Amino acid sequence: MFIVNSYTLAVILCFVIMLCWGSWGNTQKLAAKSWRYELFYWDYVIGMVIFSLLLALTLGTFGHDGESFFQNIPHVSLANWGWIMIGGIIFNASNILLSASTSIAGLSVAFPLGVGIALVLGVINNYIVNHTGNPTLLAIGVALVVIAIICNGIASGRKGDSEVSKTDQKKGIILAVCAGLLMSFFSSFVMRGMGNVDAVADTAKFAAPYATPYTATFIFTLGVLLSNFLFNTIVMKKPFVGEPVSYSQYFKGNCKTHLVGMLGGAIWCLGTALSYITSKAAGPAVSYALGQGAPMVAAIWGVFIWKEFKGAKKGTGALLAAMFVLFIAGLASIVVAGL
Repeated sequence: MFIVNSYTLAVILCFVIMLCWGSWGNTQKLAAKSWRYELFYWDYVIGMVIFSLLLALTLGTFGHDGESFFQNIPHVSLANWGWIMIGGIIFNASNILLSASTSIAGLSVAFPLGVGIALVLGVINNYIVNHTGNPTLLAIGVALVVIAIICNGIASGRKGDSEVSKTDQKKGIILAVCAGLLMSFFSSFVMRGMGNVDAVADTAKFAAPYATPYTATFIFTLGVLLSNFLFNTIVMKKPFVGEPVSYSQYFKGNCKTHLVGMLGGAIWCLGTALSYITSKAAGPAVSYALGQGAPMVAAIWGVFIWKEFKGAKKGTGALLAAMFVLFIAGLASIVVAGL
């Protein structure tokens, strides 16, 4: 299989991870012109599964490091299959909520709020479990990110004329918060099925009973797909906003619309697979910092490309600027705390 051993290449790929995680939401925005997010999400999940299998059959199969995909997948223990599948199920629940929030409140609100909360809880949970990092710098970093999230929340309430009512905007914020709470948990389950965080890029651990990064990504997407029949069916019948949608509507979509959704899933899947195979070579601090920069990438898309705050009340620009500065400063403090 393909494994990253070069620090330079790993850092470059970490930038790709950040761009993937922060940019896939653009495909939802594109599809939303004629497509409800509940229908988009089916294409998104299908794209994840197809792309994870494509990676497994190419980069996960060729090469001489560790077990290939076909060698590894039957060797993964049932327990580790279960851990990774649980991670996929938890992620899917959180990501459906994040997608719902994006459809209501926009990229520049949903991602900083949802993923920002996941970042804060992830840092706290990691410190409680491992007691690693400078507690003072961690506390400062978490506080700065929390203030950035508050600035984002205040700014979201100051949008100008919008087709979305104030009630629905508040609903979008609540959905982002719920998404962040759930999102902070899924990664630990996936890593458990791969052995542990330090073993992600250790070729000695790319063997039974653990999953390789490519096998884990594929199993993970299967968990997402299977749980989607429950989660997405529920939100289709009981949507957060608007009228219910049916499966018959999904099959009426044109090829271009379906492909846009699949592209979104492929983009997210690429970023996730790369995150598993670069963390060791790039170093945990660099990998973590660049990966968690994704909410700022999404916010940039939302603010400057999609103009989600166009016509907002005076002073909103200052709040958004403060959000960007505080989030980046908080993230830097958290990274330095772990050095």
